Amino acid sequence: MLKPLRSWISLPRTRAWWLKTTRSAHSTFTFRDATLVDLRRRIAATRWPDKETVADQSQGVQEAKIQALVHYWGTDYDWRKTEARLNALPMYVTTIDGVDIQFIQVKSRNPNALPLLITHGWPGSPLEIEKAIGPLTDPTAYGGRAEDAFDVVIPAMPGYGFSGKPTGTGWDPDHIGRAWDVLMKRLGYTHYVSQGGDWGSVVADAMGRQAPPGLLGIHVNMPATVPPEVAKALNNGEPAPAGLSSAEKAAYESLANLYKKGGGYAAMMVTRPQTEGYSLADSPAGQAAWMYDKFAAWTYSGGDPERSLTRDQMLDDITLYWLTNTSTSSARLYWENNNNNFNAVAQKTAEISVPVAVTVFPGEIYRAPRSWTERSYPKLTYFHEVNKGGHFAAWEQPQLYAEELRAAFRPLRKQL
Repeated sequence: MLKPLRSWISLPRTRAWWLKTTRSAHSTFTFRDATLVDLRRRIAATRWPDKETVADQSQGVQEAKIQALVHYWGTDYDWRKTEARLNALPMYVTTIDGVDIQFIQVKSRNPNALPLLITHGWPGSPLEIEKAIGPLTDPTAYGGRAEDAFDVVIPAMPGYGFSGKPTGTGWDPDHIGRAWDVLMKRLGYTHYVSQGGDWGSVVADAMGRQAPPGLLGIHVNMPATVPPEVAKALNNGEPAPAGLSSAEKAAYESLANLYKKGGGYAAMMVTRPQTEGYSLADSPAGQAAWMYDKFAAWTYSGGDPERSLTRDQMLDDITLYWLTNTSTSSARLYWENNNNNFNAVAQKTAEISVPVAVTVFPGEIYRAPRSWTERSYPKLTYFHEVNKGGHFAAWEQPQLYAEELRAAFRPLRKQL
């Protein structure tokens, strides 16, 4: 049974942190003024660490960058604008396997629209997809063809955003994939496609392996393509294997750099999500720095994320994590998966039995070579490298992202 978005949790200790109202077919929500006042109070009381001792980002987020962002957050940023945008969207909650799943469902005016399920990642949220909703549901308004329209369903993963927080274990990507099929069938869709980046790509891959009736195909913008011999060399800290092409060598170097310098966040969340959460749940500046570090590293921006995302866009996402207190519950997905690396996931892609489409964005954590992609996904039907955008593809380049999904899924519409 579907139900309007409702107040289902309390602020730790004493008072509810939001109020809800119901309007026609969907719900709205408003965080209490006291909650936002508390956020600004905590920001103003931030105790900052010493300044970095290098002139680059090799020690992490630079003091000047994060202090400027956090100062803006505590003085001029307006969360109420974000609330208004979200409240204008059709949002619902349904319970699956004992956990409340919040989702956005925007239907196209085209009666023949293809149902599209989109899964976000970390440190993202459904806000990543917000600006792509228009191009996907109403393509003619954005230079596309009416027959390429989608009905869009964007759930928040368990432990993220306004979805419920599992109180037990077992919500890994396979479980989420099965839950998403329940959701789509519950919405009345007999056929649909699934898309994702970051964790969303892992969930889409899982659904491709599960191949539930009605799943026509998947599209991922962070494919799992690392061959076994490459994975072995990476795990052992060895040089790139002999015989790699230039594109494969570049991919190897990007992955090696991630393993050596950029993977500490994941190691922490895979092994100690609870410990990590104690600091982030208590410090807005800590939460902002933890996420800004990845915005800097993973956008197509040369380490300056403001070139790809506005301050408000980043703070919308950071504030959502803060207000819902989901730093720990979201991190537990890494612990649940327990093998959060490209090569472990890549070993399962051969089991995918539905058509697979892949778009490679230049600012991705690593640019998956076509050779590795074809080897990893035997059911590959679409592969395209684009010239702009990064890990947060829908967020950074919503129009291009929508165009890629139109092209990738166009052949599958013939099955409807």
